[in-house]
Amino acid sequence: MYDWNDLRYFLELSRQGKLVRAAARLHVDHTTVSRRITALEKQLDVRLFDKSPNGYQLTDAGLRLLPLAEQIETRSNQLYQEIAGKDARLGGTVRVAAPEALGSQVIARHVTSFCRDHPDIEIELVAETRRTSLSKREADIAISFSRPESGRLIAWKLCDYRLRLYATREYLANHAPITRLEDLSRHGFVSYIEDLIEMPELRFFDNTIKNAHIVFRSTNVSAQYNAILDGLGLGLVHCFMAQRENRLQVVLPEQISVERTYWLLVHEDLRHVARVDAVCKFLTGLLSENSALMMGA
Repeated sequence: MYDWNDLRYFLELSRQGKLVRAAARLHVDHTTVSRRITALEKQLDVRLFDKSPNGYQLTDAGLRLLPLAEQIETRSNQLYQEIAGKDARLGGTVRVAAPEALGSQVIARHVTSFCRDHPDIEIELVAETRRTSLSKREADIAISFSRPESGRLIAWKLCDYRLRLYATREYLANHAPITRLEDLSRHGFVSYIEDLIEMPELRFFDNTIKNAHIVFRSTNVSAQYNAILDGLGLGLVHCFMAQRENRLQVVLPEQISVERTYWLLVHEDLRHVARVDAVCKFLTGLLSENSALMMGA
């Protein structure tokens, strides 16, 4: 008979792919994770992981074990929710994967009140430029640009948001005037690195501004924002970021506007886990209360 507590270590290593990351999530030393995995493999008489320079990958036996272990994890969570008292349940870590701009400029600016009301819940905010797999437990909650079409996920719309074309007032004062779309050809732009964009919802620049002369590219929204603030050129900026900065001015507001939507995603197995539910309610309320800011109204 195997020690089913070892399944916790198996699940975390399958999700993180590296001993150090799994150990950090489990609050143990990486040697403990390695030892528990070895013990589980010995008890089951199979090899569950192949090790490579890129980390740990599941073997065929590991892939067969994964859904069974997740079922045990889900039942364990349900048992805890049914038996434990409410105060005890509102504790633990909740990992939230969110787009960089939203996470740094909105969520992080308002998280203090949540932490004050829920001192035993630790939020881990992961800035993502790729799609996050909730089924692999890469995160407990994900904020996405689109609603999922398949999978055991629960989703609801958080809010719409808008991007406009911005430049600093100083830049506009010292460069050729912009009164129509054709004037943009005389200016430089800041944008994403096209071939590193994984999510189609981020491929909005070329569809909005044709044949733009790009002078600086980055996968990092903050890097783009800072380059625009430094006067390098023009760029599409989230209104909820630009409205906080008096140095920026909207360019051609009637002609250039990009609208997108944020969706909240949570795996159905975690939807009613108290700590996850508390964070879902916080995020939903936060973006509802700031709907005008998100649209630049």
